[in-house]
Amino acid sequence: MRWRRLKQVLLGAPRNPLAAETRRHMALVAFLAWIGLGADGLSSANYGPEEAFIALGNNTHLALYLAVMTALTVFIIGFAYNQVIELFPSGGGGYKVATVLIGRRAGLVSGAALIVDYVLTIAISIASGIDALFSLLPVGWQAFKLPGDMVVTLFLLLLNLRGMKEPLKLLLPLFLGFLLGNGAMIVIGIALHAGRLPGLVPATFADSARLVHQIGWVAAASLLLRAFAMGGGTYTGIEAVSNNVNMLKEPRVATGRWTMLYMASSLAFTAAGLIVLYLLWRVVPQAGRTLNAVTYAAILHQILGPPGPVSAAIMLVLLTLAACLLFVGANTGFLGGPAVLANMAADRWVPYQFSQLSNRLVTQNGVLLMGLAAVLILLMTGGRVGLLVVLYSINVFITFSLCLCGLCRYWWQRRSSHQRAGRKLALAALGALVSIGVLLSTLIEKFAEGAWMTLVITGLVIGLCLLVNRHYRRTQKQLAKADALFATATPPAPIDHPPALDPEAPTAVFIVGRNLGTGMHSLLAARRLFGNQYRNYIFLTVGEVDAESYRGEEMLAELTRTVEQDLALYLNYCHHRGIAATSYHAFGADPIEQIDLLAEQVIRRFPKCVFFATTLLFNPDNLLTRLLHNQTALDVQRRLHLRGVTLVVLPMQV
Repeated sequence: MRWRRLKQVLLGAPRNPLAAETRRHMALVAFLAWIGLGADGLSSANYGPEEAFIALGNNTHLALYLAVMTALTVFIIGFAYNQVIELFPSGGGGYKVATVLIGRRAGLVSGAALIVDYVLTIAISIASGIDALFSLLPVGWQAFKLPGDMVVTLFLLLLNLRGMKEPLKLLLPLFLGFLLGNGAMIVIGIALHAGRLPGLVPATFADSARLVHQIGWVAAASLLLRAFAMGGGTYTGIEAVSNNVNMLKEPRVATGRWTMLYMASSLAFTAAGLIVLYLLWRVVPQAGRTLNAVTYAAILHQILGPPGPVSAAIMLVLLTLAACLLFVGANTGFLGGPAVLANMAADRWVPYQFSQLSNRLVTQNGVLLMGLAAVLILLMTGGRVGLLVVLYSINVFITFSLCLCGLCRYWWQRRSSHQRAGRKLALAALGALVSIGVLLSTLIEKFAEGAWMTLVITGLVIGLCLLVNRHYRRTQKQLAKADALFATATPPAPIDHPPALDPEAPTAVFIVGRNLGTGMHSLLAARRLFGNQYRNYIFLTVGEVDAESYRGEEMLAELTRTVEQDLALYLNYCHHRGIAATSYHAFGADPIEQIDLLAEQVIRRFPKCVFFATTLLFNPDNLLTRLLHNQTALDVQRRLHLRGVTLVVLPMQV
């Protein structure tokens, strides 16, 4: 009881998944979605442009091309991803697009890359945010950055276990503060060098011509592409919007488009503006300080003179807001990662538990996995943003490339039947070419510097998914045989006058689930073992509201119909054999909790009851099989035994 009270204090009171107001509370309008899902993209302006600019080395005049390419890329990929929102309004993003439009294996690769990508979203955003804060401190404090990363990660983990809107309400003013403060510094910084702007383009062309004359077109283009690829982390947040369309307010497609427009516009302005700012102010990296911190300090020095209390206060506000926005961006990993895991769990690539919701309607297992994996990545990399950016960019563009290639295939197949297929195909193809180019450039340039690591990690995730899927396919094949066998033996039509229940008579209570075969196995085993000892048969079931069924009201309605139809089969079977029977059912995110509540009702009405449930046995029985299957029967048995009520667990070998 104390643990339950503490859990409610930390995570909040349970939510009713079937209540309309609950869904309205959790659905995001475009503005809040921009903060919760698109903040990852805007926050990447704190590290993406910096890494790209530094990669230019002494050839900083190329930064003007880089700024234009960055802004164009944001809009190209963002508007191409609007097609994903239109075609998949229930969400799923790159994983679902690759699965449906290319194939299951392509979807697996995309999903695995996304899982790693969202873990890295959390890690790099938090590491970069801590870097921004430590830019205010002496260099000697750098040793404390990694512990700071750990503390912030665990704090965000706790916030997300409470539910998706709570972090957004808390971080909304921080997001707006960064947008206004950073935007003001870009405008002021460019305005202070307005005299250089007319000659900037001719000077850039002249410097570029000299560079080409010295090293050739190929080398110059390679240098620019390398820097462009190093800024690959800038384009994040795009996938998160399409992946979580189901979280948006109706009409989802329109809300998704507005969210994408907000995100693309703010990101293009900020990222391109910062690159131009670095170029105009001729900034160079300094130990223990971010490039943004160096630039802001230079601007304030020109306006206010030598460092003083006012400039120090402004720097404190700007860098604190930058860090907070990065922490908002890290929150995208906690939203998007569990959503991808839930989609993959529905297709049985990962354990089914990742599609289950907590009583706060959060994919709790996914949130925990994302947070703990981010802690591990931070420890492995020491929180170094330069290395994290390389790992991050590769997975981002694996997903972009597969998704946009899938769209190309889709519109190519419909080029003669759809009026606007040609235009949509051109946009998707352009986005695919850009994405593949950035991916290959990053792999080639940074393979020895850490790119190999992300390929190994993503490959391991793919291997584990294949192993999990093989087990689920074998299990489902066996259960399908049992379902088919009992479905033909169960009369579908109810009888007019079923036998009456006797609350004082011995009663058998069967806890049944989704599979008809396992439920009928319990029923037949009890009749075989106890004959006609029980005069009443009661069937309990819980319609589990998981991530898949919570995508919309129509899916919840389908869940309700399925549960009622399954119970009708059991009742008809009993009634046609002269057995008095009834059923109880409930819906919720926590099946064990709901079964416990139903059992309480049954015990009050039928005091002479014994419960029966089936558990699956596997040969061989190992750690993998225990992880992939819920031990619901044993958990319920423990609870009922504490009440002094018997539950018989009947084994069913698979």
